[in-house]
Parts: sequence; C-alpha cells; structure tokens
Amino acid sequence: MGLSKTFSASDVSVHSTYASRYIRDSPAKYKMPENSTPKDVAFQMINDELMLDGKPRLNLASFVTTWMEPECEKLIMDSLNKNYVDMDEYPVTTELQNRCVNMIADLFHAPHEDGEAATGTGTVGSSEAIMLAGLAFKRKWQNKMKAQGKPYDKPNIVTGANVQVCWEKFARYFEVELKEVKVREDYYVMDPVKAVEMVDENTICVAAILGSTYNGEFEDVKLLNDLLLEKNKQTGWDTPIHVDAASGGFIAPFLYPDLEWDFRLPLVKSINVSGHKYGLVYAGIGWIVWRAKEDLPEDLIFHINYLGADQPTFTLNFSKSSSQIIAQYYQLIRLGFEGYRNIMENCQNNAMVLKAGLIKTERFKILSKDIGVPVVAFSLKNRTRYNEFKVSENLRRSGWIVPAYSMPEDAKHVALLRVVIREDFSCTLAERLVSDITHVLQELDMLHPAAPPAIENGHLKVAANGLLKVPANGVANGDHEVAANGVANGKA
Repeated sequence: MGLSKTFSASDVSVHSTYASRYIRDSPAKYKMPENSTPKDVAFQMINDELMLDGKPRLNLASFVTTWMEPECEKLIMDSLNKNYVDMDEYPVTTELQNRCVNMIADLFHAPHEDGEAATGTGTVGSSEAIMLAGLAFKRKWQNKMKAQGKPYDKPNIVTGANVQVCWEKFARYFEVELKEVKVREDYYVMDPVKAVEMVDENTICVAAILGSTYNGEFEDVKLLNDLLLEKNKQTGWDTPIHVDAASGGFIAPFLYPDLEWDFRLPLVKSINVSGHKYGLVYAGIGWIVWRAKEDLPEDLIFHINYLGADQPTFTLNFSKSSSQIIAQYYQLIRLGFEGYRNIMENCQNNAMVLKAGLIKTERFKILSKDIGVPVVAFSLKNRTRYNEFKVSENLRRSGWIVPAYSMPEDAKHVALLRVVIREDFSCTLAERLVSDITHVLQELDMLHPAAPPAIENGHLKVAANGLLKVPANGVANGDHEVAANGVANGKA
C-alpha cells in the first residue's frame, strides 16, 4: 500500500515562499527574531526589498565603478573570505598589493630606480588614504617645529572650499584648522594665488584636487607648485603639496599625459587615488603613495607579529577583505596602459556626446570643463518656473539618478545637475538621457506655464530688453508685431 504523510502547518518544506508564515509578518526591524528563518525565505524577503533600490548603472551621481568583467567578479567572490591584514597567511595577496602600489607610483612618476619598491598602501577608499596622508604631514610638521623649539599645537591645512567632506573630517577628527579658499561664480576650484597667500608657518600642506566633486575640473597644481616654491624660498619654509586625485588620478595619465600635476613637481609629496572610481574596481579600494620613503614618518608605522610574522602597517582600518586588492591587480594587468587609455577616451567621447545634446536644447549652461574628469555639470539658464532639483526629481521616474546640488559658500546661489560618465555609460545611454531630459523639460513647462507679459500704460514689459511701447496698430517700435495674446513676435 502507498505511504502517506500529513504535514503540519509549520512544515514550510511544502509551502510556497509567499504562502509561508514568515512572509505574512513584517520583517524584523528593531529586535533579532526569536526563531530561525528558512534560507530561501530570508533570501526572498531581502531580495524583494532591494528591488526598490535604484539601478547602479543608472546612478549617474556616483563616481564609483558599477560594472566589472565576470572573470574579475569570480576572483572577487573567491577571495571574499581572505582577510587582507593576515599577511603571513596570505603572502601572495600582500605581494599583489605591493605590485599595485609600485605600478600606481610609477604611473604618477615617483622618482624611483627600476626595481625599487614604492612607498604606499591600499586603503578603504580615498577617505582613509586622505586621513593617512594628513597624519603624515601633521607628524612631519610637528617633528620639525619641536626640533626648532617652536609651538606645534596649531597646525592648519589649506584647501579649496570645493573639497570632498573627507577633508573636513580629517581636520575635525585630528584637530587641524581647515583654511578654505572660497570659490566664486564661474570659478569653482581653488585659486592657487589665494591659496599660497593663506599659507603660514603652521601650514602642514596645501591640498590640491585633481577632479573636483562639483564639476570634475582639475586644479592648477603646476601653478600652485611654482608659487609655493617661490614663497618657501622667501620665507625659509618647506610647505609641501598633497594631490587628492581620487577621481582624476586614473584619468590624467591616459588622457593628458603632458599635464604636470604629480611627482614631476618637486613639492608634491603624496597622492591619493580611488581604485573604485576610474581605477575600475567595485567600491572599497583606495590608494595612497608617497614620493619617497622619508616622506612617511617612521613613527607612524606599527610593527606587529601576532598574526605570524613581523608586519609593518600604517592604516586606520585593520581587517578587510582581500578581494578589492586582487581586483585592482587584475584590472592593471588585464587592461594595461592601452586598455585604460581606450576606456578613458571612450568616457570622454560620451561626455562630449551628452554635452552636445544638452547644448542643443538651448536650455542649459555647461559648468564642467572639457579637460578634467569625464563629468558633465550643467545648470538651467532660466530658473523662474522650476529649478534643477525639480528636473532631478522628475528624471527619477525614468530610472535616472542625476544629482542636483548647490555650489559651496560664495557661490551657493548656483545650483547644478551633474552626470558622471563611467565605463559602462554608453553613447546610446547618453543619447537616451538627453531625450529623457528633453521630455522632462516639456512636462515641467506644461506644469509651470510662463506668466503672460504684463501690460501697463500701453507698455509691454520684456525682462531681457526693457520696455516696448505698444501702439494701437499692434506694431512696437515699427518692426515688432504684438499678437492678440500680448506676446511679441519677431526679433526682440
């Protein structure tokens, strides 16, 4: 005879995921649940909520890489369980990190002999890299002031007001005064002349940005270096430069090889770059490299042996996965100089396609520069009916995440939209984005119609051109017809 079994109501093995009791209740939000949840149900619950996130490839707000080759993704998955800090257990991973540091230092023209190891380390993004660079400058300055018998309790750093928030964090966390060069309308980066004027004996370094967050523009590091050399000569100081190349460090060497911004300039002592931006690696990897070993104070380096062998370390973070370091090495050897150059050229070409499409609408002013990070920053010419924030909000309906934001102080009245062109943003997507922006503008025009021109005492007010007198025959000044609806036709 056949065998049969009666299943209890709690036996989830026969229930559809969406018919189980786990789905019927709200997910845990404040307290860990008392009982376990089947793995397929837990997966489905989380996966369903994540569907409401934006699509990473349509997130044009972010500089962070959103696509990598499947072969590299496999390397990432296979190394997620390797703790990078266990150098004795994973010596090959340590070797790959050192190779990346050497290659990046060479890319930035560090003055090393062939075969000589560079000084640097992998970090969790450029934020940690900037903290480490700032600490090195602060300690070197303190040691110098102590040796001269001078006060060393009021260090400062000079930057532009356009710096990323991690610089403000460094200043606040490590008690360094942040002296900001204000930006102004139509000049949205640090002015090197004003920056050097703000330098004093307590300045630990001047931080220049190669690729401003706001509009992708490169600051003039060469001019900054020349002006600072002259001031150091006059004062006897030795104020150095740090270059925050988080966005532009993997752009400039391939698109603008003759641009002097890196270790070719004598006062540039350290450079940070984000591997997870145009280094083409998923989020979680940055790099900091120093010009020479002596630019990193030895007393900041810790030596530990409780993981198996003597290990020098200079990081703020300790445990982290090895996957992003391995992925960076994959990209460096997979693409080589040729591959990176091709990708960056394609990004720049697609930025020009988008820029041309926006200019064609005659509705936007372009605020980004052709030389810089492949970013298109733009603002509305006419903001009387709606603003950039409304355009950004409406683009969300098509899936596009295009940020709208205001410039820093002294240019805060300027609002803009910004599109970051990454490797996976194609020419087709650029054209589609222009089409969707045009459609959004048409919708907003209908929702916020222009007010009809006001007529007072026989005069038609035209904001851009003053007053036009409207005689009874409907012709203004002899050559401007005025229709019945009060709108002037012809050349105004």
